Amino acid sequence: MGALIWLASYPKSGNTWMRSFLHNLLRDVHEPVPLDRLDDFCLGEAFRSWAEPHASKPLDELPPQELARIRLLGQADMTKVFHDSVFVKTHNYLGLAHGYPLINMDVTAGAIYIVRNPLDVVLSARHHFNVDIDRMIGIMGSPNAGAPMNAFLMPEVFSTWSEHVRSWTAQPSPQLLVVRYEDLIADPLGQFGVVARFLGLAPPQERLERAVRLSSFVTLKALEETHGFREKPAHAPAFFREGKRDQWRDVLTPEQVARIVSAHRQQMARFGYVPEGY
Repeated sequence: MGALIWLASYPKSGNTWMRSFLHNLLRDVHEPVPLDRLDDFCLGEAFRSWAEPHASKPLDELPPQELARIRLLGQADMTKVFHDSVFVKTHNYLGLAHGYPLINMDVTAGAIYIVRNPLDVVLSARHHFNVDIDRMIGIMGSPNAGAPMNAFLMPEVFSTWSEHVRSWTAQPSPQLLVVRYEDLIADPLGQFGVVARFLGLAPPQERLERAVRLSSFVTLKALEETHGFREKPAHAPAFFREGKRDQWRDVLTPEQVARIVSAHRQQMARFGYVPEGY
């Protein structure tokens, strides 16, 4: 029985990239893992199938408090999937929902948190959620932001972008690694090497380089174009769009930048995201 290592992030901040790298590294493959096989290695916390065995009736008939309670039981079941560490993806913030924690710390060994500049997150997330930029700015500033339950997934609770980041990163811990998306872009080999060492691994350089290459944005985008990706929303043309940084400079108006900085200045400043002049 293993303990959980969370791969946590606000939506559209690099979680899938991290999942792909870890799969390619730890399974020591020589061909890129198909996108729809990522769940074989890194479990999806939000899938309803984890909670359903603990439900007294169909999930859609349960009150929110009961959904929140059995969610934790489903997370405990995840520890039985592998004998060693169990990687689990989540977009939930590290807080409460209906009086219950969203993350079961009793079965948690650690976490990797990926943070991305909200000025770029808003551009990627607006396509994912099918809203315009101004609406997405509002969502990222709402403490009630999340995703409702659907036929496959439990409800997710994001809170604001700032609260999401603060909840996961404000308390330093040896069991927590915080990685900036922008650093992964600038130095993928070095930064993914940091991830490997955090997990207690010392892979040969060739194996590390291969895992980085097999999980590159170019590779992931090509895999989606060839085979598709079930996590792509039906309305979106693609899950993997650009994979770049600082695109906001060519898209956002000064007023939109000011709104985002005003709402999130404290957490943006912690990670060097406040633009000069704001």
